[in-house]
Amino acid sequence: MSKRPKHYDVFNGDADGICALLQLRLKTPKNSTLITGVKRDIQLLQQVVDQQDVGSVTVLDISMEKNLCALQSLVKRKVDIFYCDHHRTGRAPISPHLKSLLDTSSDVCTSLLINLLLNNSHYLWACVGAFGDNLSEEATALALEHGVAHEDIDFLKQLGTLINYNGYGGSIDDLHFHPKALFESLLKSPNPLRLRDKTDGVYHQLKAGFDRDWNDVKSIQATYSTEHIEIYKLPSQAWARRISGTYGNWLANELPNKAIAVLTANPCDKSYTVSVRSPLVNREGADDVCAQFPKGGGRTGAAGINELPEEMVELFVKKMEEQFG
Repeated sequence: MSKRPKHYDVFNGDADGICALLQLRLKTPKNSTLITGVKRDIQLLQQVVDQQDVGSVTVLDISMEKNLCALQSLVKRKVDIFYCDHHRTGRAPISPHLKSLLDTSSDVCTSLLINLLLNNSHYLWACVGAFGDNLSEEATALALEHGVAHEDIDFLKQLGTLINYNGYGGSIDDLHFHPKALFESLLKSPNPLRLRDKTDGVYHQLKAGFDRDWNDVKSIQATYSTEHIEIYKLPSQAWARRISGTYGNWLANELPNKAIAVLTANPCDKSYTVSVRSPLVNREGADDVCAQFPKGGGRTGAAGINELPEEMVELFVKKMEEQFG
């Protein structure tokens, strides 16, 4: 007997991916199989290809360029797919089975795209996702458009930062919550502002973890600093892997005229996980730098490299200078 076809929701384990799916499933509940992982685990669609019971798929906030082979395989199987993202796309397949909402502009994220698609049905969660993706100006504008009070906007920003912080790590073991479990918990709260009052809830648990990690990172000094660039190195520790992305966003906000790179030592070899942020005054070029290295990619304003060998750090600095210097 053949298995009954299933729907799969495939999403990045960061704030943008989680909040995009929250909006969709609050608007249109669906019994689905969830596929996600740490923020850097973006080739998630292959996990769906390996299944024999695939009926339809929703894909959120993972680069189409990095998932093209899996996407083409599913399209050939006539699987209906909805794909929404803001990263590099590559050459998207043309098929009646593929519907896409793609925008690589530097002032857009997946949560904001889904918000437009759903006509602001769950705009508070769109704000959370945008704040988590360091689109503070866009998130604040959306909140003010709907009359959200300033103290509530501050909370939405904190929540987005914390959900995004939870996605960073070398493996699931580094995280406070598996992104799947975090999504399922947040789905119970159509209004994210209600999480503020749940003292034993995920917001306060994440904040406690974040505060501990922030205490460890706040004394780190730049290893390379010029008028246009700041580069920081973090040790091979779980707290460093967790805080690296949020730290990069914070530095970018503190130094809006500079490009930022945070290099976190990987545990098993002499390599680094790299987070790059373009200057906020001109959110362009981060993906161009990272795409020049194996296992590198991202979007114009924020990008990364999963494994930068130690012997290539000098070349990486050179490429940063060429792009931003």
